[in-house]
Amino acid sequence: MSQQVIPIYLIPGMAASPIIFEYIKLPEDQFEIHWLKWKLPKKKETLSSYAIRMCQDIKHENPVLLGVSFGGILVQEMSKHIKIRQLIIVSSVKTKHELPKRMKLLKVTKAYKIIPTQLLGNIDLLAKYAFGNTVTKRIELYKKYLSVNDKNYLDWAIEQVVCWEQDQPIDNIIHIHGDNDMVFPYSNLKNCVTVKGGTHIMIINKFKWFNENLPKLIA
Repeated sequence: MSQQVIPIYLIPGMAASPIIFEYIKLPEDQFEIHWLKWKLPKKKETLSSYAIRMCQDIKHENPVLLGVSFGGILVQEMSKHIKIRQLIIVSSVKTKHELPKRMKLLKVTKAYKIIPTQLLGNIDLLAKYAFGNTVTKRIELYKKYLSVNDKNYLDWAIEQVVCWEQDQPIDNIIHIHGDNDMVFPYSNLKNCVTVKGGTHIMIINKFKWFNENLPKLIA
C-alpha cells in the first residue's frame, strides 16, 4: 500500500505573498503543498475570528500547518479550531513572552496605534518592516515578495502581534528559528530548532535547509 500523501499548508509573514515559498520543494510522493494568502480583516476582527475564516481555506483533513513570522502566530490560532497533524512555525514566537522588548513596550504605551502605516505603502519601508533593516541592499529582490499594503490590514496585523496574549506554548509545536534573526531575537526563545546563520527571511535564502529537513521533522 502506498504511503498517504500529507497535505501541508504554508502561510507567509506579515504583508508577504506566498511566493516566498517558491523554492520550497518537498518529495511529491510524500507531501502536497498548498499556499495560503492573507485575507483583509473585517473591522475590529479578533485574531481568533480571523483564524476561523482562514481555516475555511483548508480543504484536507489533518494537514500540517506551517507559518512564517506573523503567519506563525496565525497558524497557532488556526490549530485551536481544526484538527491538524503537525504545527510548525518559522522565524516566529510561541508565546507573548518571546516577543522582543520593543514590541512589549509598544503594547504598554499603545504606541502601535500611532505607527504611520500609511507610509508602508512605500515598498521600501514596507520591505524593511516585514523583513528587517538588512534588506536595504536587496530591496528590489524583495518587492516581489510583498503583496499586501492595505493600511487597515497593516494596522490590524501590527496590533495582533503586539497584543497577542498566548501565555503557554502549544503542545508538540515545532519551532524553527535562525540564530541571526533581528525581528524576533533568538536570545528570547526557548525550545527551537536552530538554523545557523538564519535571519528573519531564511525561508527565502536558506530554502535548501528546509527542503532537506522539513520531511524529517514532519515524519
